[in-house]
Amino acid sequence: MSVSSTPKTQLPLWVPLISQNGFEATSYTAVSAQGVHVTFEDGQRRLCAKSGLWNANLGYGNAQIVGAITKELETASYLPLFRTAHSKAIEASKALLELPTHKFQRVLFSTSGSAANDAVMKLARHYFVLDKQPERKLIVGLSGSYHGLTYGSQALSGDDLGQAVYGVDRRNVRHIRFDDDGAELARLLTREGHRVAAIVIEPVLGSGAEVVPDAFVAAVLKHREEHGFLVVADEVATGFGRVGGWFASDAWRHAPDVVVTSKGLTNGTSACAALLIGQRVNQLFDVNEAIFVHGETQAGTPAACAAILSTISEMKRLDHLVLTQRVSAALDELITNLRNNSWVSGSSGRGCMRGIQLQSHKGLPLSPNQVMAVVRRIHQAGAIVQPGPGRIQLLPALIYTTENFEELHTAIQAGIAKAERDGVFA
Repeated sequence: MSVSSTPKTQLPLWVPLISQNGFEATSYTAVSAQGVHVTFEDGQRRLCAKSGLWNANLGYGNAQIVGAITKELETASYLPLFRTAHSKAIEASKALLELPTHKFQRVLFSTSGSAANDAVMKLARHYFVLDKQPERKLIVGLSGSYHGLTYGSQALSGDDLGQAVYGVDRRNVRHIRFDDDGAELARLLTREGHRVAAIVIEPVLGSGAEVVPDAFVAAVLKHREEHGFLVVADEVATGFGRVGGWFASDAWRHAPDVVVTSKGLTNGTSACAALLIGQRVNQLFDVNEAIFVHGETQAGTPAACAAILSTISEMKRLDHLVLTQRVSAALDELITNLRNNSWVSGSSGRGCMRGIQLQSHKGLPLSPNQVMAVVRRIHQAGAIVQPGPGRIQLLPALIYTTENFEELHTAIQAGIAKAERDGVFA
């Protein structure tokens, strides 16, 4: 089969999540990043309003974190965690377990939020095999949620990510609403509660920054007492100061059984994620002397663990609680100012994880293509924002200044004005 046309300039790189045809290489090929700005091949220095991919919470190029990684690469460039341990992984695990308000007992390292969610699904199913309840295989996620793009995490994601195209097996996955006071949750548990292994909750959804109500979380925790399933807090995005505290689940009345964290864990410097695992799960594996069959070559390397330790140290030194409150308040002000525009229909999120909902001149939510058109024009105006369902998402670094917010406001307004002139909102 012949290809009728090819891009004028074909890159050797397959750029994820876009068509390869017409890729604007000079405008979207980054050459350096420092603080909260990224410089591209076209020579423009753009303000990053999404912290990389929501992971460089302390900005790009933090000297202390870079130094810690460099030192560890000289000490031990690589050590595995297959049937062995290394001192940096033990040190990082101890430091991680000291962060949450709730008590957890062990850390399992992974390489990404997607892979960690695969691991947590396996862990829940294995747990109930050990508990003599092998029929418990259902993993429940939330409608509209995002947990990743590996085979298991894509199945768990409640957002439409082409699962049917890729033949993703969702027979042992269910999705429920979180905005109906727990009605769909109760119906599911009445029907299939004996088959549910785990319910996985993003405290704030990665797709759209929709906040999961406290009442829904409380209902899930209460149902756990009756039905016995595991509760997993997917804090890949919300952890490490993104919405407040170390973890959003710190505010839950009772602890989840597992917390999944990644993104801000190493300030975006390493392919790293971690599962913080509670007593209930650890104890059953220990009693049965069971081996959890999961491992990743690059998980928990010495350099990644040094990055974790240095990130924790830097967040404490900079007082991340104050930083989060300051940036959150500035986002409140920015969104209030932007809501005076006719193209804004509302907002979502909390802390430093927000969405600005966009509407057409007819009052309809923007389509994905329209949102991307707006994002591209904001990019050309000097700021990098995240597309979301019917909205743009803002996830600035915790080190943003007043001047950075003024720069962001100017770029968004200029980008929107260009989109209006180009008929994007028609």
